Amino acid sequence: MPEYLAPGVYTEEIATGPVPIEGVSTSTAGMAGLTDRGPETVRLITSAREFTRWFGNPVGPDVSYLSYAVQGFFDNGGRRLFVTRVTRSDAVLSSLVLPGEGAGLALIAIGPGNLNNRLFARVIEASRRDAADPTRADSTRFRLQLVVYAAAQQTVDPFATPDPTRPRPPDPDLVEDFDDLSADPASPDYVLTALQNSCLVAATVAPGRPARGGWTAFDGGADGVAPLTLAEFRGAETPPRGIDGLGQIDEISLLCMPDEVNGAIDGGVRDGIRTALVTQCEELRDRFAVLQVDGRQGDASRISPPLTTSYAAIYYPWLRVLDPSGTDTLLVPPGGHITGIYAGTDIARGVHKAPANVDIRGIVLRDLPGDRKPLEFIVNKRQQDILNPRGINVCRDFRGDRRGIRVWGARTLSADAQWKYVNVRRLFIFVEESVDEGVQWVVFEPNNEATWDRVRRSIANFLTSVWRSGALMGTRPEEAFFVRCDRTTMSQQEIDTGQLVCYIGLAAVRPAEFVILRYSHKTSETVA
Repeated sequence: MPEYLAPGVYTEEIATGPVPIEGVSTSTAGMAGLTDRGPETVRLITSAREFTRWFGNPVGPDVSYLSYAVQGFFDNGGRRLFVTRVTRSDAVLSSLVLPGEGAGLALIAIGPGNLNNRLFARVIEASRRDAADPTRADSTRFRLQLVVYAAAQQTVDPFATPDPTRPRPPDPDLVEDFDDLSADPASPDYVLTALQNSCLVAATVAPGRPARGGWTAFDGGADGVAPLTLAEFRGAETPPRGIDGLGQIDEISLLCMPDEVNGAIDGGVRDGIRTALVTQCEELRDRFAVLQVDGRQGDASRISPPLTTSYAAIYYPWLRVLDPSGTDTLLVPPGGHITGIYAGTDIARGVHKAPANVDIRGIVLRDLPGDRKPLEFIVNKRQQDILNPRGINVCRDFRGDRRGIRVWGARTLSADAQWKYVNVRRLFIFVEESVDEGVQWVVFEPNNEATWDRVRRSIANFLTSVWRSGALMGTRPEEAFFVRCDRTTMSQQEIDTGQLVCYIGLAAVRPAEFVILRYSHKTSETVA
């Protein structure tokens, strides 16, 4: 009871009803891989254009498939993607010191890598005018401009007037312009604070105002030559980078590593990547992994699941996409496109809908010369009869039926029939994570009948909304789920040791994987 020490009128607010539980997001994905440039720490990306701004242009399939997977993710309905960059152990940052007062301004590229003669900076006078003489620029301020190119340049002048008598110079990939900066740490326009918004550089201590000058190239950087090991892909929890860094992001519910099947990476490393993904999903129990079959696997009878788990699904074959350079096409693993389909299906229908029988977008949709088809291999029904029972989900070509290229499978890699379907496992992940976050208020509450009743009602109200969305079986809530939290679910010893035990049962909807239409002859004498 509250304590009252003096006479008076006291107002109290008490909570008597069930605490509402809000469903967690299921469409946020996480990926890692090598990029042209950019930060190693995990970063949220909401579009393919934003990915290019932070991480540069595609590096090519001989280095990484990440950029193609990102494009496929957003093409197929994905909206939120956490990306972390992988670099070689001996990669070095490109840097530049702009001279000026004191030690000038020292700049370093965001993330290790060779941006020598690709990243340029210059300082010019600020746009802000001098308060005493409006015809002159404010001498205490300066303007910093940055440009980055896809390839090394000898000289640059991106803002010069085009000269029709000379070849057009290449356009920069990205231009950043920071105006009216100050070297005063007390100023709201302090240069170090302003550069926190840069996609290209970070700055160290700026003891003085940099001098004005022309474009100057960064140097000293290196991509590194050390072989990629599992350690680079695993990364670290602090600061969050790599697979382990993605594990620190609670919002992530889908994981995909496009380079798990990259032939340019050692086979043992690729196996380690796959194992690390599945292990994280099984340990955290709040996310699901999208895996891919290796390329050049034309014999369906030889394809087998790489491991057994209900927290992952695997897809086959690879997909043909346009090369970003626009000159050719190339085959890429399907994981990024499939992960986008998962996210898009969740957003449009809900996590209970199997991410299958959906058109794959962002791929080549017609046959090209040289036997270049939209899929690396055309899978027919007889071949899928072999693959489907093994848990290998297939991308099928239904263009002959005017249904395009579709995902035609929704099975996990589990050997347990209860967890055979992707949407069933992911529905339980959704419910478990939502309830887990929604009942945190119970910790240290009195372990008695009143608390048990509030827990039951909170969970039951949430599951009723899940049932109404079509995710659970039954024509009534009582047929769809049950929630028990009373003396039948916990012993007195458990109560005495501070344990509150709640038992929840769900009747999850299974997908109609086999649609069977039975026909028979009907005569006038046939009785219905």
